[in-house]
Amino acid sequence: MSRKGKVVRASLLAVSLGSLAACNLAPPYHPPSLPVPPQYKTLPGWAPAQPSDAIPRGTWWTVFNDPVLNSLEQRLVTSNPDLAAAVARYDEARAYADQAKGGLLPSIGLQGNVTANRQSGDRPLRGSGSPNTYRSDQVNAVAGYELDLWGKLRNELASRRDLAQASDADRASIQLSLEAQLASTYFQLRGLDADAHLLAQTSDAYQKSYDLTETLYRGQIAAEMDVSRAEVQLNVARAAQADVAGRRDLLAHAIAVLVGENASDFAIEPATLPADIPSIPTDIPASLLQRRPDVASAERAIASANAEIGVSRAAFYPTISFNALGGVQSSGTNLLKLADIFWSLGPSISLPIFEGGRLKAQLAGAYARFRETSANYRSTALTAFQEVEDNRALLFQLGKERKFSDAGVKAAQRTTDAALGLYREGATSYLDVVTAQTTLLQTQQSSLDVQTRRFVATANLIRALGGGWEGTEKGTSPEIK
Repeated sequence: MSRKGKVVRASLLAVSLGSLAACNLAPPYHPPSLPVPPQYKTLPGWAPAQPSDAIPRGTWWTVFNDPVLNSLEQRLVTSNPDLAAAVARYDEARAYADQAKGGLLPSIGLQGNVTANRQSGDRPLRGSGSPNTYRSDQVNAVAGYELDLWGKLRNELASRRDLAQASDADRASIQLSLEAQLASTYFQLRGLDADAHLLAQTSDAYQKSYDLTETLYRGQIAAEMDVSRAEVQLNVARAAQADVAGRRDLLAHAIAVLVGENASDFAIEPATLPADIPSIPTDIPASLLQRRPDVASAERAIASANAEIGVSRAAFYPTISFNALGGVQSSGTNLLKLADIFWSLGPSISLPIFEGGRLKAQLAGAYARFRETSANYRSTALTAFQEVEDNRALLFQLGKERKFSDAGVKAAQRTTDAALGLYREGATSYLDVVTAQTTLLQTQQSSLDVQTRRFVATANLIRALGGGWEGTEKGTSPEIK
């Protein structure tokens, strides 16, 4: 064959290999579609709006305008051990992606050995002049490159990148959950602070009532039963104070763990809840699929499973690689002699013939994994919509409940004032006073509980809406290229 013919043949072979290298056996990936309602349920007082207008994406908790909460949230981001573990898992996933990227490049290595050998005198086919002992010194370089004709290596890299992006979204989801958990725990603690303040005032009022009944009893105006009733009421209030203090300690310890501190060295000064909750508008439901990191993670898992199908399908096709080996080998006298140079160069090919159904099982497993991740995505998205609707409905009903409970507190206060006035004048028994005071305390505690639950529900709604997650656009993470 002429030199020109050889060049043409080599060119055609290069074009053919280039065309094969562009082959990808993974199915075309389309992001999963999910029926999305055009809007959330209509509730009086709620209107569609952009959540970013009211919720700072990076530090969403600042909408509550609480300096102590702001400080605790910042400490959580820098010191929470669970969040640190999630960051480490993301770094690990990125390392695996970089490892897969290395498979697309040639591998080059150096080898060397210096050995002393003794061969058996009865070794088969031993030459008559072969020495019993000899040295063998060798230095060589090894290079190899696998042709990615069927997209196996590229799909492995795509799968690793998708998993790394899913891990990043998992990290963001864990961070958002921890931030919301901290806010909820903090508001519960502040609710107990308000309850403790109420019980302290109530105990003072009950002490005055007890002193009054004792005075009236000594003046033979009141019965001894009135004194015992007042004493029981006072002790019940003091016992409730101790119970609230114990529960507050537990919440403070939980906050200490969230911010990465030892519970023994952590303390939060008492304070009261803010006057009212911030207004949190909700966007159209479709935006939830982009804002929620757990939904993004579920979608990236589908993309990874789709790429793994391509890897499993490529296993049915030949694997072609180019290998080169070269160096020098001698008996130890001189490693630089030209006659001691050796080399080996050429392609290798392997094709599976019989695997006992292993490759088919791997492919079936890959398709099953794709169906599983698709179902998980649907479940995650539906749960996201449910959580938004749950907290919107809860906030709406708690708003109505607060109006009724506030009205109940005012009525109970009037009843208590009237009962005490009548008792001082001797126009009624102390049982009426006890009943009125007990009802007042119950309605006041109920009102505080409603207010606390409104703050907790607001924090949970922000979390359900995606909070402050600033994830990159799906499939285009700038950190993994």
